[in-house]
Amino acid sequence: MEKLSAVSWYDEFQRLYDTIPCIEVQALKEHNDQVLHLSFSHSGCLFASCSKDCTVKIWSNELDISLQHSSNMRPYNWSYTQFSQFNSDDSLLLVSGVFVGPHNSSSGEIAVISMENFTLLSRVRNKPYDVFGCWLNETNLISGNLHRIGRITSCSVLWLNNAFQGVESENVNVVKRLFKIQNLNASTIRTVMVADCSRDSEEEEAKPKQTPEPAVQELPDDGGVTAEDGLQQFFDDIMEGRVRPAMTETELETKVAELFIRNRTKPPEVNLLPTESNSKTKYLIFTTGCLTYSPHQIGIKRILPHQMTTAGPVLGEERRSDEFFDSLDHVIDIHGHIIGMGLSPDHRYLYVNSRAWPRDCVISDPMQPPPIAEEIDLHVFDLKTMKEVKRALRAHRAYTPNEECFFIFLDVSRDFVASGAEDRHGYIWDRHYNICLAKLQHDNVVNSVAFSPVEQELLLTASDDTTIKVWRSPRTVRIQQARKPRPRKLLFSWLMNQKS
Repeated sequence: MEKLSAVSWYDEFQRLYDTIPCIEVQALKEHNDQVLHLSFSHSGCLFASCSKDCTVKIWSNELDISLQHSSNMRPYNWSYTQFSQFNSDDSLLLVSGVFVGPHNSSSGEIAVISMENFTLLSRVRNKPYDVFGCWLNETNLISGNLHRIGRITSCSVLWLNNAFQGVESENVNVVKRLFKIQNLNASTIRTVMVADCSRDSEEEEAKPKQTPEPAVQELPDDGGVTAEDGLQQFFDDIMEGRVRPAMTETELETKVAELFIRNRTKPPEVNLLPTESNSKTKYLIFTTGCLTYSPHQIGIKRILPHQMTTAGPVLGEERRSDEFFDSLDHVIDIHGHIIGMGLSPDHRYLYVNSRAWPRDCVISDPMQPPPIAEEIDLHVFDLKTMKEVKRALRAHRAYTPNEECFFIFLDVSRDFVASGAEDRHGYIWDRHYNICLAKLQHDNVVNSVAFSPVEQELLLTASDDTTIKVWRSPRTVRIQQARKPRPRKLLFSWLMNQKS
């Protein structure tokens, strides 16, 4: 996977030594609280930063980076901004934040800002807030909502929203339900992102394509008994005291929910892999789970072409009574707490930060997940085969326990992978050799990293120390220094002018 073409060892040494963005050239200190996230525009001309100071700042990416605009979200009852993403033509910016509702309850909200004049175009509620949200196409974005069914059972609904809601709501639908997915054992859908199958892959598979088997939430086999009959039988057994040993309230709720899902879920899509006939298909990717509230699985759901617009009924396709919920087309189990995800530039590979559970752990209470490792594993999955393709990358660490664990954003360029960490460093690995190339120092937790999409020798890191650091490669620094006028020549010119 991801092997380089034949090159000389000297060329490779020079590449690894000279093109890594490991020299700090600028520190941006305009935020006055923890900086949580960074995102570049597709052109590389702008980038955005989100912070606990409740602002989203837009920066101009020139030789010396400068602040272009700052939007304060406190007037909209936000606590802080946490994530941003430019749409495909860089005309709009999606900003995700934590919203303070009635009685100081926390939820999420997404704002859309125009890059033409920095005006706020629309706001969309987003629950839970760590769904973050993402663009599906130039004018439509995805948000989430959560409905509690029981103490540990819920339903996540993913919505498609038009960015221009205030302008178009009188004429056409501006929202449409995409998917409705039941959550077991206190799990929820979080961290949504879209993978675009139509992008040109950096490397084509030599082997023929194989369709992976759909991996829906696995439920116990009831020996051919229908879900409806099984549910009725289960209730009869409870009433007549035949359920032994006695179930806890949590176990009972989970069992009933599993039986209900069996009879009320739409089957998964077949032929998940992209083909010539469905090459424009996109995948919705998100974190989820089935055993506990900490995110430990990656769910994948195909978005079909007719679902990529808000036209049609608000509640989406008509559903039969036995298709109340949507199933997942594929599930990847991580066996650990997922704390970050990112796609390669061609959207072929999914990179996942996770903190592993003990190897043989057993989860008996969904509200008490296993302890998590301090060492962060960076997994790599091929979205064409849905398989892990190499051993996990390691070097970075995190220390917060399960209940305090937070997202650490990573980014992927053509040749490098970068990630933040709780050990006060950002890290860079080589994608081809799986080796750690550089540690980038801060004074506190590094929350986010971002490569320029047009220049991988430029990297940004954001930290709890309130700074954004700008890193360039030795090669780029030499070129920039060569372009600057030398001080001695300036001094000599000044002296000559004084004499004359």
